[in-house]
Amino acid sequence: MIVLGIESTAHTFGVGIVKDGKILANVRENYTTEQGGIIPTDAAKFHQKNKYEIYFKALDKSGIKEKDIDAIAFSQGPGLAPCLLVGMRFAKELAGKLKKSLVPVNHCIAHLEVGSITGARDPLMLYVSGANTQIIAYSSGKYRIFGETLDVGVGNFIDNFARYAGIGFPGGPEIQKLAERGANYIELPYKVKGMDIALSGILTNLKQKLESSPRDTQGGHENLQAGDSAEPKYSLSDLAYSMQETVFAMLVETVERALAHVEKKELLLGGGVACNSRLQEMCRIMCKERGAKLFVPSSDLLQDNGAMIAYLGETMFNSGIKYSYKNLEKVDIKPRQRTDEVEVSWK
Repeated sequence: MIVLGIESTAHTFGVGIVKDGKILANVRENYTTEQGGIIPTDAAKFHQKNKYEIYFKALDKSGIKEKDIDAIAFSQGPGLAPCLLVGMRFAKELAGKLKKSLVPVNHCIAHLEVGSITGARDPLMLYVSGANTQIIAYSSGKYRIFGETLDVGVGNFIDNFARYAGIGFPGGPEIQKLAERGANYIELPYKVKGMDIALSGILTNLKQKLESSPRDTQGGHENLQAGDSAEPKYSLSDLAYSMQETVFAMLVETVERALAHVEKKELLLGGGVACNSRLQEMCRIMCKERGAKLFVPSSDLLQDNGAMIAYLGETMFNSGIKYSYKNLEKVDIKPRQRTDEVEVSWK
């Protein structure tokens, strides 16, 4: 059984190939900017421009031929509509050309399902990506959401902070580097409500602190020191450090509460923000104190990728969830599809 998966929910266009649960190829390219955030239409143009090159690279890496593919899986949602459309249309193009079945996959659940590669069997999942921040566990035919952000996803929150500081997209990797140089913790709002979190107020506070620290001659904040004026001054590295410590502590608190609530002993991380080594460290400490096991997929599987789409697509195809290449008009994107809306009939 060989399934090809296409990922295109946001800034990443990826193609992955899976054979009998084994990943043969996982190729992707990311839309980036030097300043400002992601522009959905521009990201879609990037996907359209690069899709064939990524596709053929994946075929070459896997060592298979087009005719060997048994099904085409793609990210149906949630995500940015212009980007999702590029992936769906490409998937339909391949399904029609190769006369193969089409498998629409929920992006969030793909992050969770591919985590089984780590050995996790029945975990609670902390899913932290750009638009999504959710605490998820499987129960009674669905993946249930036990906690989530009440406003903005943690990845978009970090990118927004980075953009305000003059850093391009994606901002997360650069913010992590700055945080590693931070030495002084600056108090920030801490917003936890049960197993949910809120981030917009923290973002406003960070922006206010950035505004109170004029840019240096190089156009950045990095070398600023606290002055003698009544208005405090903050370095960007200290703000990045304080932001990570505060927000990640909020995430760990809600996850620990959820672990106790659902009575599970496994925690699985998923999503691009989970690549952050400090978040992993904080989760590892909490799990050790609770006697729980932490499972973290490799970074190429934490970030958006086509392999996870192919991985779940193969499982769904084998359970009979598929569309014939003759009925492709019945399939459409679902930009706002929630994790807990999907009937998990393959388990």
